Amino acid sequence: MSPLSPASEPSDPSEPSDPSDPFDDLDVPALARRPGVKWHRAAPGVIPAWIAEMDFPPAPSVRAALLRCVEEDLGYPSWDGRHADNPVRTAFADRMRARHGWLPDPSHVREFTDINQGLQAVLNVSTRPGDGVVVHTPTYPPFLETIASMGRRLHPVPYTPDGDSWSFDAERLDRELTERPSPVLLLVNPHNPTGRVLRREELEALAALALRHDLLVIADEIHSDLVHAPHRHIPFASLSAETAARTVTLTSATKAFNVPGARCAVAHVGAAGVREALAHPSHLYGEPNTFGVAATLAAWRDGDEWLERLREVLERNAALVRQELPPGVRYRVPQATFLAWLDCRGLEAVRDPHAFFLDKARVLLNDGRTFGPGGEGFVRLNFGTSQGILREILRRVRESLD
Repeated sequence: MSPLSPASEPSDPSEPSDPSDPFDDLDVPALARRPGVKWHRAAPGVIPAWIAEMDFPPAPSVRAALLRCVEEDLGYPSWDGRHADNPVRTAFADRMRARHGWLPDPSHVREFTDINQGLQAVLNVSTRPGDGVVVHTPTYPPFLETIASMGRRLHPVPYTPDGDSWSFDAERLDRELTERPSPVLLLVNPHNPTGRVLRREELEALAALALRHDLLVIADEIHSDLVHAPHRHIPFASLSAETAARTVTLTSATKAFNVPGARCAVAHVGAAGVREALAHPSHLYGEPNTFGVAATLAAWRDGDEWLERLREVLERNAALVRQELPPGVRYRVPQATFLAWLDCRGLEAVRDPHAFFLDKARVLLNDGRTFGPGGEGFVRLNFGTSQGILREILRRVRESLD
C-alpha cells in the first residue's frame, strides 16, 4: 500500500542537501556524543528517531542570548511571577497578536517550567480524583501518565483514519458527555502524534460542546509554530470571549526552536477561577530560570527567519518519508510537527513494530502502544534531522523488511 500524499506538494526531497546548511550539516558520530536523552539512550549503532526533539542547533538569536547570560549576568533576574512587567508575558501576547490576530491579556499569563508542569498544576486546582479528562487518542504519553498518576479518569475521543488525514466524532462525544460527564477537555492541537491541525469549524464544534457541558478546556498548542502550508493554526481561546473565559492555553518556544532543556513554558489562564487558584501560594509551582526566559524571548522576538527555514526543511523531510517508506507501512503526511505516525498493521510478519525496527533496522522509534488507545500497531518516527541521516533511517527501515 502506498503512503498517502499531502494536499500540497513541498519541495522535491530528491534534491541534494547542502553540506554548508546548518540543517543538513549533521553526522551521526557528532550527534552520538551528545549527553541529552535522545542520543544517550540509543545503543551503539542505533540511530534514534524517537523523542520529540530535533537534531538541529538552536537559532543564532537563541544561542547569542544564552551566551550573553553566561558572559554578562547570572544574578537574580529583574522579573518574577509576581510582577506585571514580566517580559515573557508581553512577548507571548505580542506573538499571538502578530501571528494569529489574537489579543490575549498579558496579566492572565503564568509561567511554568514546561507544559507537563502546567497541565498538572491546572488539573490540581480544577479537578478531583475520579474526574474525567477528555483527550483525543492516541496522544502524548506524558499526558496519559499525568491523568493516571493524578487519579483522574481518561475519557478517550478516538482519532480515526479519514482519507489522507484523521477525524473524530463530535456527536458521539456530545452523547458521551451527557451520559458520563467529564469536567475537562485536554485539547492537543496541533495533535501529537498524528500531526492533525483542526479546522475552524471543528474547533467551533468543540467550543460549543465546552459551553453545553461546562468544560474547562486546556489547550496544548506547543506545536503551533510548526504548521505546514496550506494549514493554519487557530488558537482555541481566540474563537470567542466565551470560549477564552473557560480556556487555559499552554505553549512554549522550546519545541519549535529546539531548546527543550531550557525549561520555559507559559499558560494563558482565561478561566478566572483557575487563575486565582494558581496565584497562591506564590512559589508553589516555581518559575523558569534565566536561560529559559532568555531563550524564549530571543526565539519569539528574533527567531522567525530561522523558523521559516526550519519549516521548509521539515516539509521536505515529511515528503522524503512518504517517498522512501516501504510498501505495507501506511503514512498520512502530518499537517504540522516533525513527527510521522506510521501505521504498521499491514506488515503481516511484524507483531511488534517498535521491537522489530530496533532489532532488525537498528532504529529507535516510539512504541505506538505508549500513546494509549489507537496506538497498537503504530510507531512514531521523528524526522527532525538532516536529510542524510533521515535517508539512512529510512534505508534501514526499508531493508529490514526485505
